[in-house]
Amino acid sequence: MPQLEIIRWPGLLAYEEGLAVQRAYHADVVAGRSPGAVVLCEHPSVYTAGRRTEPSDLPTDGSPVVDVDRGGRITWHGPGQLVAYPIVRLPEPLDVVAWVRDLEQVVLDTVTAVGLTAERVAGRSGVWLPRPDGGPYDKVGAIGLHVAEGVSSHGIAVNCDNDLTPFAAIVPCGIADAGVTTLTHATGRHVTVDEVAAVVGPRIQQAVDGMHAGTRISSTTRQEVAA
Repeated sequence: MPQLEIIRWPGLLAYEEGLAVQRAYHADVVAGRSPGAVVLCEHPSVYTAGRRTEPSDLPTDGSPVVDVDRGGRITWHGPGQLVAYPIVRLPEPLDVVAWVRDLEQVVLDTVTAVGLTAERVAGRSGVWLPRPDGGPYDKVGAIGLHVAEGVSSHGIAVNCDNDLTPFAAIVPCGIADAGVTTLTHATGRHVTVDEVAAVVGPRIQQAVDGMHAGTRISSTTRQEVAA
């Protein structure tokens, strides 16, 4: 199985620089110069809009937005949020939905590792935490991918100890009837990006191994609830 290069980027990685890093690794994987990589990073505060973003999703305060070629709608990245970019070749025949489910499983398992139980919500991508009062689910992990020439880029974002205020200015991921939370808020203790990165990197390697071996990590557990 391909042994991925796992990079924990130091400090904050400017979003535009992060796009350039992804493009460089993507080109290397396409050309066969690299077996793949996972970039684990934090970005300075930035709104990014995927291909399905609607005008009604955009920031109400006029903040700038970076348009990107990933799937999904608008989201926010910033300090305290782990962003993981797996740049990996998908096996033939391409099954992008199955890869999305694998990455959801990475986040589900990571949430379990910090002492919580997260779930999938039917009809919605990402990973969700139920509220103790039985109210709407809160999103803790988001997923958005781009696949070109058989190689996946972009990836997942996990809210660790970030400020949630920036989400109030947008409709996160185009979902108006749910909330957003962090692992720190949900656990009642300080969950750092480094703690989460230490779980996410190796688990993505396991997801890639399973994908190529035909034993996907998402095939054993499908925690899913109705929206």
